[in-house]
Amino acid sequence: MSLTNASPADAAKAAKSASLVLSTLSAAARNEALDAIHAGLTAARDDILAANARDLALAQAAAADGTLSQSLVARLDLSRKGKWEDMLKGILDVRDLDDPVGRVTLRTRLDDGLDLERVTCPIGVLLIIFEARPEVIANIAALAVKSGNAAILKGGKESTESFVAIATVISAALARSAVPNAAIQLVTTRDVIPQLLALDHDIDLVIPRGSNDLVRYIKNNTRIPVLGHADGLCAAYLDPSVDATLAAGVIFDSKTGYPAACNSLETLLVHEAALSTHLPTIATALAVKGVELRCDPQSKAALSDTPNLTLLDAVESDYTTEFLSLTLAIKTVSSVSEAITHINTFGSHHTDLILTGSTDQAEQFMSAVDSAGVMWNASTRFVDGTRYGFGTEVGISTNKIHSRGPVGLEGLMIYKYKVRGRGQVATSYGEGEGQKRYLHEKLALD
Repeated sequence: MSLTNASPADAAKAAKSASLVLSTLSAAARNEALDAIHAGLTAARDDILAANARDLALAQAAAADGTLSQSLVARLDLSRKGKWEDMLKGILDVRDLDDPVGRVTLRTRLDDGLDLERVTCPIGVLLIIFEARPEVIANIAALAVKSGNAAILKGGKESTESFVAIATVISAALARSAVPNAAIQLVTTRDVIPQLLALDHDIDLVIPRGSNDLVRYIKNNTRIPVLGHADGLCAAYLDPSVDATLAAGVIFDSKTGYPAACNSLETLLVHEAALSTHLPTIATALAVKGVELRCDPQSKAALSDTPNLTLLDAVESDYTTEFLSLTLAIKTVSSVSEAITHINTFGSHHTDLILTGSTDQAEQFMSAVDSAGVMWNASTRFVDGTRYGFGTEVGISTNKIHSRGPVGLEGLMIYKYKVRGRGQVATSYGEGEGQKRYLHEKLALD
């Protein structure tokens, strides 16, 4: 990884050249680079966390005066329980995954001596633009190296000291490997995002990691394909057939486990028959963490006799808001169909949850809800690359093409078609007299 203040155009050209080398390296060479990155970060733990603490102190001061959101502060903190360890483990998990490069996914005999193969290959050059989240540098570096992609990273100013410390270590590690240093670049020049977004000749995919404002800006200002999501507006539907204690546990984890995460629960849709039987139990559990409940009239009335709750009257915008805090909007519905309609109309197609004891109802919900992730009696917080066994992730995509949900190695691959022949020409084949017919014989992948 190089800490570069080169012009965006020069950085992109260097990344493109490096990507062509990286894509041809052996799996062993790429894995050795990951070992070097892991060892370097492990040794530099104290220095990196000290740099992160300096960033965090400035961010907390900015949050206190209202110039930075608390959710960004939460995402910035590398010392939060398990975050450092998860970052390091993610590198080794990625290393241990099967090599994604050069995997044959289709083999067809077009004719004797004329064979077609479809083979996985890297996308090329990735541009990752992120706010806070210093661990993104290690995550992306690991995934990019393993998948044979080059990556250009541009971080927000709130995490400058952290990402410079991490990038310095990764750069030294790559210098001891076969991976070109320009394959992973951290751009340190300020105010270059517009120029980077214009480089569609050399940059193949943009991956934003940050607020919905950042993602929307990027989507509106580039011709380069964008992989990501603008909002994590996750909803849960509560049916009276589910066990109330089970539902309370799942909702508690979904809302309070990490409120600043994009897979945190933001809206609870409650069947009218569950208002008196289930909702008080759930609200009491949430109150332990100080969750503010923004209720419609029916749900507020059902909770009026439950002590120690923070209840506010909901407004329509609450049901389309990603709070990223200990706030939950509650709305009453009359059926699972109404819940599905609400989610498909007002949701962000990220992750949605049904809590029910009915298998038929659960399957109806999971088939009909148009989201990247759908859960049945399981926390929305499971939606994560590491928890899915992807090693780590570059982000969560709500796209309808290429890759959807947590994006790990597979989401960073495309494919090419290889044809091996013996001098055949296309004009020899067709339906006319004297022309040859294609065999189109499917061959084993082994």
